[in-house]
Amino acid sequence: MSEAGWSRREFARALAMLGVALGAPGCVTMAALNPSDAPSVRELAILDAVADLVFPRTDTPGAVDAGVGAFVALALAHGLDGARRRVAPANIAGDLAAFLRPDGSLRHVSWLAAQLGEDWLGKSVPERIAILTAMDSAAYAPGADAHPWRAIKGMIVTGYYTSEAGGSMELLYSAIPGRFDPRIAVSPSTRAMSNDWTSVDFG
Repeated sequence: MSEAGWSRREFARALAMLGVALGAPGCVTMAALNPSDAPSVRELAILDAVADLVFPRTDTPGAVDAGVGAFVALALAHGLDGARRRVAPANIAGDLAAFLRPDGSLRHVSWLAAQLGEDWLGKSVPERIAILTAMDSAAYAPGADAHPWRAIKGMIVTGYYTSEAGGSMELLYSAIPGRFDPRIAVSPSTRAMSNDWTSVDFG
């Protein structure tokens, strides 16, 4: 694998081929991960819980329904969107060094579990949201381009909107675009268009 990791196309092709060859793609690909990259049961539960806060179930399926947590673990381990790039020395701050692989890339899932805290899963939903919101705000503050949460959140968004539920039920699609409006009113219930889902904010 190159330092830049797999492209989306390469990653999707590998998953499809493995699924055809071995039958149960989700379970098999997770089991096939290098043991050092395979998430623990707790880490998978955290990924599911975090993804559920980003995309909760409403009148359409949520992230847990779409299996986004497992997708995120696989995508990060395989280097989708450069997730296996070596962390630049200038970006190694705090306890980040404790979560680096021998090749210098970050174990994002282990980092996330540690950042949220040992008892995060035992907290109430409002408490979980408050902790995750604080992390999200820090990650998107000026100068925080290399914050690990950005990669994790990006995988959650990608995983959800490329799932069957996200792509066919949550996104709106217009085969014939209407007029161009430079400013439109949006609300929390406004759904993303199928060509603009990367602009969705956390929560």
